[in-house]
Amino acid sequence: MAAGAPQSGGWQPAVAYLLLALGLVLVAIWLLWPQPEPEAAPAAAPAAPVLAARPLVPAPAASAALNPVHTHPGELAASEPPSDDLAAHVPPGQAPSMKEVIERLHQAGVHTGLGAFNPPGTRPPLVGLAVPEDFVLPPGYVRHHQATDDGQRIEAVLMFDPEHPPPAAAGRSLATAQDRLVPPELAPPGLPPRRIVIPPPIEPGRAAP
Repeated sequence: MAAGAPQSGGWQPAVAYLLLALGLVLVAIWLLWPQPEPEAAPAAAPAAPVLAARPLVPAPAASAALNPVHTHPGELAASEPPSDDLAAHVPPGQAPSMKEVIERLHQAGVHTGLGAFNPPGTRPPLVGLAVPEDFVLPPGYVRHHQATDDGQRIEAVLMFDPEHPPPAAAGRSLATAQDRLVPPELAPPGLPPRRIVIPPPIEPGRAAP
């Protein structure tokens, strides 16, 4: 080989160094390049509130199915409201007095119809001077209307006005209804001195007039 000719293959080390330097530059650029921030994870949903444990209560229908109640026919009849029909409380062939009928109605829990009245004799009406409906009473006197225990109307009886008694009642006690009855000697002028008449009891099965 002639002196001064270039050696074959002398460029290979230079190319290798060049590639190495280029690789280092690329690595440095990659390391210095700003990296994207990682996305934030979605916030966890709030935990559902923990409900306090409650005892399981069976529904009414289920409870009735699990615990059936055996009701006798007599208990069903007792749960119904009592009848105010007299035939339901007076056996056939009996003719009780009005007092007995009302007492039977009260014992059965009936307080309508005849059952709305007290038995005869338990609250007797006040008996005093009768006052005609067309008689004009002076101040200090009042009419007291009553009814019998079986619902019959009684004519009005004369009584002193408890709020504004007349001068004739001065010094008298008016504490009770019996005390307020006007005696004949203190009746207003012109009033006939006639006492009221209590109608007789109504026979069972008849309506009040």
